[in-house]
Amino acid sequence: MTPASGRRLPAFARSTARLVRRVVVFARRRAVAFNELWKHSLQFRVTVSTLALSSAVVFVLGMVLQNQITERLLDTKRDAATAQTRAAAETAAGELVGLGGETAEAMRNRLENALKKIAITPTSQDAAGSAAGTFIPVLASGGHDQSRDEPAFAGPFENVPPRLRQFVEAEQTSYLEHTVPDANGGRTTYLIVGTPLKTVAVPLQLYLLFPLTTEQNTVSTVQNTLLVGGLVLLLLLAGITNLVVRQVVRPVRSAAAAAEQFAGGDLDQRLAVVGEDDLAKLAGSYNGMAASIQRQIRQLEEFGGLQRRFTSDVSHELRTPLTTVRMAADVLHASREQFPAGLARSTELLVDELDRFEALLGDLLEISRLDAGVEELSAEFIDVRPIATRAVEQVRVIAGNAGSSVELVLPDEEVPAEVDSRRVERILRNLLGNAVDHSEGKPVVLTVAADETTVAITVRDHGVGLRTGEEGLVFNRFWRADPSRNRRTGGTGLGLAISLEDARLHGGELDAWGAPGQGACFRFTFPRHQDIPAGEPPLALPPRDHIPGEVPLGIIEVTPAPEAIFAEREEVGQ
Repeated sequence: MTPASGRRLPAFARSTARLVRRVVVFARRRAVAFNELWKHSLQFRVTVSTLALSSAVVFVLGMVLQNQITERLLDTKRDAATAQTRAAAETAAGELVGLGGETAEAMRNRLENALKKIAITPTSQDAAGSAAGTFIPVLASGGHDQSRDEPAFAGPFENVPPRLRQFVEAEQTSYLEHTVPDANGGRTTYLIVGTPLKTVAVPLQLYLLFPLTTEQNTVSTVQNTLLVGGLVLLLLLAGITNLVVRQVVRPVRSAAAAAEQFAGGDLDQRLAVVGEDDLAKLAGSYNGMAASIQRQIRQLEEFGGLQRRFTSDVSHELRTPLTTVRMAADVLHASREQFPAGLARSTELLVDELDRFEALLGDLLEISRLDAGVEELSAEFIDVRPIATRAVEQVRVIAGNAGSSVELVLPDEEVPAEVDSRRVERILRNLLGNAVDHSEGKPVVLTVAADETTVAITVRDHGVGLRTGEEGLVFNRFWRADPSRNRRTGGTGLGLAISLEDARLHGGELDAWGAPGQGACFRFTFPRHQDIPAGEPPLALPPRDHIPGEVPLGIIEVTPAPEAIFAEREEVGQ
């Protein structure tokens, strides 16, 4: 091998490997595309399934028809060839009367003369004989008692197989299909029928070789016809199936598209009702259902609007008498030192409850605006750490009165984010006030952490905690875990519900975790940029300081109840 050829071989191997890789990649892409189309298209699945089953049926039917036609052709050929052989045997017996005692050369001459007589004599004029077609006669001497002698023969005796000669020499009329090479280098299949000449003194056998060329051509024509007809039939079945399935699938797709638009808020979306068949009944039923749902939704919207309007109107209307009562209460409170002890205490309680009443009115107005969807986010790109510091300072006095300390864990670097500082501060203030209320005098920790896309703030207390299943209730309006607990922050029961809505306005989430005796932890997660969704929270929930094995995990995404639930746990107000 030359160096040049040695270099060409690795290059050829590399090109072959690249070609194989391309073929594999192409096959994988086509397989993935086929799989996707199979999963998402009912029309494609039904068409392919019908085509596959039809192919199996057409294949089996074609094989049965081909076998039947071939067997009928061969049976007809055998019957005609057998009749032709019997007639030829009578002619040969008449020509070979007195045969025997001649030399081998003379016997061969008489056999050849008999073959010529058989070839030119119309031995059979009936339909069976004419159906046999052309033949090649062969005469040969021999028998069981002369099997070792060299037989005398006339005609292509070498084309007669030995196994057929054994049956004929045993005086049995037999036939056999045999393929022999021809002069052109091809191969020809013959139906060879052999019969003994019993009326001749010397044992002789007559063989007629009937070419099966015509039958083979007929079978090939039948095969081609069945193949072409089967392919055409499969294409027609695929087209018909596709057309029929399309008539069913198109209304279903229209119904699916209409349902998606209806679910997206287009309540006027309806289906066209064509005809009176089952699909028309389906479209009519869908339209009736959509109309009923639309009416109910509008009724609920009207009722919700009336409810929000009522809450807003009542809150506004109560402000005027509340202002008057507040002025009178302030006058009494300023002069409480001149009153008896019991009256002075009543004055202080009156002022405290008026403060709580004002906070409740403010929260009701805020929640009504959030429900109406009229609140907008006034976001600006600022550092989150000062917001957390202000929220801690606002609740530090309340925490001190409750015997709890508030710890603040901030990162060393700035945490800039696009937020509404007023709403974020309100969220943290509500979470801290709620934690102080349930901390049982233990420390409350506020932690701020951030990564490239997400900011997370957690408020952790080590108080009474939450029971299993309460993580999804703490954000319900007016919900309290323990109605008998004393209020320390004067909460209205709407603080956490408002905080949840504020978190959603920021595109974030507000999650809760808790366990009895292990305290609770609330996590506020929001994106640093409003146009970039938040990623994985940088702070874990449950917190890492909980006791594994003793704390049931209950992290869920919480949603507020549609109606106010006057229940158990109270959150801090605005």
